[in-house]
Amino acid sequence: MQERELRCVICDGDMLFEVPPCEDGHDDCPELVCTRCGAAEVVAPIVVHLWKPGKGIAPHQRSAA
Repeated sequence: MQERELRCVICDGDMLFEVPPCEDGHDDCPELVCTRCGAAEVVAPIVVHLWKPGKGIAPHQRSAA
């Protein structure tokens, strides 16, 4: 099992977290569990989409009548 040191909000300190056995068959499961208290932490990337005016990607804003 992979281990990482993260801040556990339950234990209020830096603790070792490990990846539990994944029943879904993922190769790289985003769930981690604190080895002290068992609190779960989901680590997933945050995706941000930016829209630049004038690119024509987003719909045009409607104006008031």
